[in-house]
Amino acid sequence: MSTDAADEKPAFRYTAELAGEIEKRWQQHWEEHGTFHAPNPVGPLQGDVPADKLFVQDMFPYPSGSGLHVGHPLGFIGTDVYARYHRMNGRNVLHTMGFDAFGLPAEQYAVQTGRHPRKTTEDNIRTYLRQIRRLGLGHDERRRISTIDPDYYKWTQWIFLQIFNSWYDPRAAKARPIAELVAEFESGERATPDTPWAELTGPEREKLLGQHRLAYLSEAPVNWCPGLGTVLANEEVTADGRSERGNFPVFRRSLRQWMMRITAYSDRLVDDLDRLDWPEKVKAMQRNWIGRSHGARVRFAVGDHDIEVFTTRPDTLFGATYVVLAPEHPLVDVIAAPERADEIAAYRREVARKSDLDRQENKDKTGVFTGAHATNPVNGAQIPVYVADYVLMGYGTGAIMAVPGQDQRDWDFAKKFDLPIIRTVQPSEGFDGEAYTGAGPAINSSHESSLSLDGLDVAEAKKKVIAWLEEHDRGEGTVQFKLRDWLFSRQRYWGEPFPIVYDEDGTPVAVPESMLPIELPEVDDYSPRTFEPEDANSEPSPPLSRAEDWVTVELDLGDGPRKYRRETNTMPNWAGSCWYQLRYVDPTETERFVNAENERYWLGPRPAEHGDADPGGVDLYIGGVEHAVLHLLYARFWQKVLFDLGHLTGDEPYRRLFNQGYIEAYAYTDARGAYVPAERVEERGGKYFFEGGEVRREYGKMGKSLKNVVTPDEMCEKYGADTFRLYEMSMGPMDVSRPWATKDVVGAQRFLQRLWRNLVDESTGELRVTSEEPGEEALRLLHRTIAGVHDDYANLRYNTAGAKLIELNNHVTKHYPGGAPRVLAEPLVLMLAPLSPHVAEELWAKLGHTGSLAHGPFPVADEAYLVEDTAEYPIQVNGKVRARVVVAASASQDEVRAAALAEGKVAELLAGKEPRKVIVVPGRLVNVVL
Repeated sequence: MSTDAADEKPAFRYTAELAGEIEKRWQQHWEEHGTFHAPNPVGPLQGDVPADKLFVQDMFPYPSGSGLHVGHPLGFIGTDVYARYHRMNGRNVLHTMGFDAFGLPAEQYAVQTGRHPRKTTEDNIRTYLRQIRRLGLGHDERRRISTIDPDYYKWTQWIFLQIFNSWYDPRAAKARPIAELVAEFESGERATPDTPWAELTGPEREKLLGQHRLAYLSEAPVNWCPGLGTVLANEEVTADGRSERGNFPVFRRSLRQWMMRITAYSDRLVDDLDRLDWPEKVKAMQRNWIGRSHGARVRFAVGDHDIEVFTTRPDTLFGATYVVLAPEHPLVDVIAAPERADEIAAYRREVARKSDLDRQENKDKTGVFTGAHATNPVNGAQIPVYVADYVLMGYGTGAIMAVPGQDQRDWDFAKKFDLPIIRTVQPSEGFDGEAYTGAGPAINSSHESSLSLDGLDVAEAKKKVIAWLEEHDRGEGTVQFKLRDWLFSRQRYWGEPFPIVYDEDGTPVAVPESMLPIELPEVDDYSPRTFEPEDANSEPSPPLSRAEDWVTVELDLGDGPRKYRRETNTMPNWAGSCWYQLRYVDPTETERFVNAENERYWLGPRPAEHGDADPGGVDLYIGGVEHAVLHLLYARFWQKVLFDLGHLTGDEPYRRLFNQGYIEAYAYTDARGAYVPAERVEERGGKYFFEGGEVRREYGKMGKSLKNVVTPDEMCEKYGADTFRLYEMSMGPMDVSRPWATKDVVGAQRFLQRLWRNLVDESTGELRVTSEEPGEEALRLLHRTIAGVHDDYANLRYNTAGAKLIELNNHVTKHYPGGAPRVLAEPLVLMLAPLSPHVAEELWAKLGHTGSLAHGPFPVADEAYLVEDTAEYPIQVNGKVRARVVVAASASQDEVRAAALAEGKVAELLAGKEPRKVIVVPGRLVNVVL
């Protein structure tokens, strides 16, 4: 090695350049040797499978064209560390990654450029794979999938057909094939509503079956955006009722759409949460979304018609002073006085411009009197009926009984429209607010009808009034849910085509499984037809509707060749992510969506020792809390349907869920409030400057919009992937958000450099490991570290695992300057491997081992060295050492004091009396003053 330049670095110093060479070499080794291949019990991926398996899964990423920033791999590295640790302990670990690749971004880009979404998406996937490969993630690449591959969405379409051809039998509390419902209608076991089954026409039979199918067509209220020419999901609409993309007005319209009858599973979706190892926050979010409420349905008579409301507080019926209908409620047109028609119509047009969220949160209460009055069933009072935007047709019955004394929204409305307010619950002492929502005895709640609730508590009053309503046929106790059926149609091109055609009567017909997959046709224009943004009455025209040669098709579906029209909507991108864990298990299976034996091995329930049976599912699922409701709820629904139909052994997709935090970073805005590139901001004297001008610093989630992105490519180039991995995992607990600071990455790099120097001569590259036997102190520290790191890795405490490794390495650095003893070096390298696998592999090879350490062995602690250390305290009595006591090294001062006073000679000197003073000097002595 040349020494001409004084500052020349040693040839074998662990630099970013050397790290890069090591990382590329080991990544190639892993790929060539199939190091992370997880064998299946049967099929093309068959191999020797131990009973002890582990399925670890990341939430499906979308392959964005902008690539990754350092926040994206946080969860990916976390699952990789967990998988590597368990693989080193002898488990068969399935860990891979695929892509949720259908969706709006690629379609938008296609609209702008004319470039096919598939080409854009596949390019993005290649970029994504290059980036995550550089991180050294231990994926079984044979199992990689993408939702846009026909071999994948063939089975998404197949699952849709299973749902379409099923119905939910409340008596059996499970899904059953629709053919069994048909058989019950044919035999008369189940009666049809009006006309006998045999006398129904084909379209009439399908209409009846559609009322039971788990996938069905419905005239559903949707978010129609003429400016984009598409229906939007609720999450794509801003709070002010405009499209998140383009800021166009969004209108509520009833359109014929595909729906999933997820509401049939409401009870099971709520109850089965108790069987899952999920964060309580996520469980609470799902419970709130499903919104199971126990209460009563109550009928308020308006002439010959009844307005049915659902209330969780039937005990407050005597305080109902008006009724409110949603503007869309069909009874509005029936009961409204003719002279109110124009005002109601104008109000409806105004409300149509608002989103559901805006309607619920709008504090400026608006409404219109219908001119009709309803009869309160418990006291016969005639109360006015209003139309108001804060009542939604999609929730409950689309009507409420308003009790302003017990509900603040009703109070605000009553005050604005000068309506009566009657309290029916005695407020607590000192209450001086408006609506009282607390508990208390019923007041003002009796009538000569013989019903009196006065003095009863809430639970007793509810029970009594429900019994009265049922006895007088004015209502009944019931359970209500906030959950609505899942809108499953999108007016887009880049999504899974429905395996449905329509006959000449417009009846939907399932395409036979033999014709799957139904692939997307080529189109010249990827954009849906747009309209004037204010044209609320326009109709969707999806891109597929222009592919006439594809839409109109001649098929023989059993009745000879006939012409049909294909469905021109596509499925939402939720569809592909509802079941991908099943395809990871068996990506090469061609006859089924998953082989039963492989599914049972990787995802089947474990025998339960106590309580409810294990639900089955992925052993660990890691992803952001932003998917806590919709994705997880939809996936659970699909899993339960497939379980009911006998296709799966477990009824839950993910037995354990872990939400990782986010990477946050500083962002900077100039005088205009515009964000400037964070990497070009300079700090001078506690102030921040960009191109000479002072800027303001703020803090937020890392992202393109804030111009504070740092890419993993940059970090790998500057420090190496192992350093980047170690830093991300050491920043803090996995489940909390943490600030990114590039300047701190060097700390992780220095640890790896010190470890490298302890084992490798930086000048020659030769091993510096000795056969020296470490002392007692070193062995105790080693085995405490092994035990602690085991526990940390198993519980995703990677930051504390890293801290323990640093402590052990610092001990080696300080006490063994001539080279690390092999007894310490080998376990240190093995314990580092899950966090920084490339450098660990390299050091393991230099230690003389052949092959990869990916399958262990992981060190095992010697229990003999885990016995707690002790400390000996001399005990002075009035200044003279009279005795000694041995206590645990971790003993508190109180524990040391108690032990000293209990020592025989000291107790004898005390003679049962309390000492005047006891002074404990930690680690040194105890001074007792008599």
